[in-house]
Amino acid sequence: MTDDRDDSLEERRKRLSAELAGRKAEDAAEAKRDAQSEESRKGMALGFKLSSEFISAVAVGAILGYMLDRFAGTSPWGMIVLLLLGFCAGVLNVLRAVGMVAPPPSTQQRGGKDRNGNGL
Repeated sequence: MTDDRDDSLEERRKRLSAELAGRKAEDAAEAKRDAQSEESRKGMALGFKLSSEFISAVAVGAILGYMLDRFAGTSPWGMIVLLLLGFCAGVLNVLRAVGMVAPPPSTQQRGGKDRNGNGL
């Protein structure tokens, strides 16, 4: 009787450990899928950020150029010049966001002081 009971307990323990190993493998696979989807979301967010920064810079340049042409009567030169300036600003913003160009120095990096050492 004791042997029967020990055998059934041993069999049950083996079955439970196999199920536990299967669950651990499933959890590891799920964690891997979650990490991959997180990376995908980060890439998508960066793509939207970069495209919106570029498009907004070009749009602001075009609008300012149109306004300059409209009020100063410099048509089409204001639009051409400020549209090109907006394009350059958009490219620079994208390069800064990606990290290929260093951001401009700010007062935060200098401890809140201007060039003469005065507090702002």
